[in-house]
Amino acid sequence: MESFYQLLTLLDSFLGSAVWFPYVLLGVGLFFTIYLKFPQIRFFGHAWKVVTGKYDHGDEPGDTSHFRALTTALSGTVGTGNISGVAFAIFLGGPAALFWMWATAFLGMTTKFVEVTLSHKYRVKTEDGTMAGGPMYYMDRRLNMKWLAVAFAVATVICSFGTGNLPQSNGIATSIESTFGIEPVIVGSVLGILLALVILGGIQRIAAVTSKIVPIMALIYLIGALAVIFANVENIGPAFSSVISDAFTGSAAAGGFLGASLSYAFSRGVNRGLFSNEAGQGSAPIAHAAAKTKESASEGMVSLLEPFIDTIIICTITGLVILSSGVWNEKHYNEFQRSDTLFISGEYNESNTDDVTNLYRYLNKEDEHGVTPYTGSISVANGKAISGGYTLLHARSFAEDVTYSLGNEDLFTGTLSIENGQPMKDNIIIEGKSLVHSAPLTAIAFTRGYFGDFGKYIVSIGLLLFAFSTAIAWSYYGDRAMTYLLGPKSVMPYRVVYVAGFVWASFSDTTLIWALSAVAIVVMTLPNLLGIMLLCKEMKSTAEEYWSKVKDK
Repeated sequence: MESFYQLLTLLDSFLGSAVWFPYVLLGVGLFFTIYLKFPQIRFFGHAWKVVTGKYDHGDEPGDTSHFRALTTALSGTVGTGNISGVAFAIFLGGPAALFWMWATAFLGMTTKFVEVTLSHKYRVKTEDGTMAGGPMYYMDRRLNMKWLAVAFAVATVICSFGTGNLPQSNGIATSIESTFGIEPVIVGSVLGILLALVILGGIQRIAAVTSKIVPIMALIYLIGALAVIFANVENIGPAFSSVISDAFTGSAAAGGFLGASLSYAFSRGVNRGLFSNEAGQGSAPIAHAAAKTKESASEGMVSLLEPFIDTIIICTITGLVILSSGVWNEKHYNEFQRSDTLFISGEYNESNTDDVTNLYRYLNKEDEHGVTPYTGSISVANGKAISGGYTLLHARSFAEDVTYSLGNEDLFTGTLSIENGQPMKDNIIIEGKSLVHSAPLTAIAFTRGYFGDFGKYIVSIGLLLFAFSTAIAWSYYGDRAMTYLLGPKSVMPYRVVYVAGFVWASFSDTTLIWALSAVAIVVMTLPNLLGIMLLCKEMKSTAEEYWSKVKDK
């Protein structure tokens, strides 16, 4: 698994974490925002009227209403990215990461408007009578680029696991275990059965379930978040100030947080913003293709609400909870995950400015840091290290109060071999105080409000509903892609593998799952961005034609 993680990290360095990717993603959104004259502002009010049913006609072609198409698409985007992803972005890039999530969402509103409109326009009716759509259909039917359509559909299947399945299951299981103490494999197995029962019913059952889950989960989460925000209201101003000021300077070291450069915060914020709202990824158009309407642009306008709801509202609330509560740069006792653990050569001191500066450069992938992974051995007695010559980092922070034990929970005594910064003993368990990230960080933040320790249960319930609904929606995206590639008969085998993957991910390494999702997202996004750019003129004429009809009524 360590080798696989290293491979994913290498791939991500050329894709989502590469310097060019955020500029491509935001550049496409900025181009269409200017080219279409800021549709996310001009059409915002009209989009709400469409989604509330003002322009619905029951006899129009499609499988579900505008509202249900929106909630299905929202259930695919509102997931661990809103709870774990925001926490992960702030953990990596500091407060500045939240600003770049906002920028991604604002421009993403236009991107989503474009991709949904074009995909809906070229949807088809399948052999079983249901609608099928998505970027692969406009790539095939309009651009005559079958190879690009196939590449996108294959990437969608992969991404259904990397975005909608594995991270969601892992996020649920991690949160439930830390809150209720239930073993991840049990959580994964039970939810896997429920997932199978829902997705076997197709889009009608999926839309019915998600249309009920999305409003409920949003309300529960909002109540818990506001309880923290109002309890720490004096910190809201400084939190907003740090988000804005750090956006163009990077975030300095604070508490256990060792700092993040501007470029690193920018990259992580855009990357997590994409994971959260999926604007440009091409996933939401698959759900919106089922909407009952003859006017493709009307469904596109409904979709521009998604990044607004998902990122500008929900992710901002999560970010304010984490920043105002102050937990983001505090160290907390936790079990160290192997892929977040690194032994480095030399004894570094957190109070030494030069040591902190060198680690800052190392963690932000800058030059001239002098930091090298440790290779050697460590003597341990009754769970405590008694030899030196190294420094243990966990979750990008200095580890404290470290204890070593074996899989049977006995304290370890003996010699621990370290090679290239990693312990060689597979069953060694390392615990101590360090920064934490993802769902555990959000759960801790929710305990700093009026509900006290009960707040972590709200996170667990919210994450359960958010992530489970995301897994439901992404199963639909994957089966539509399989339908395009191999026909309707391939859907059932895909669903079986999908459910099995959901169970497996519940007890797998969190960091490994996030690394897989980072690669899968970009592999799916790039073909879609290319496709919509090639159809920019058609998009403009389609939007103008629809808007002229609406204004004449």
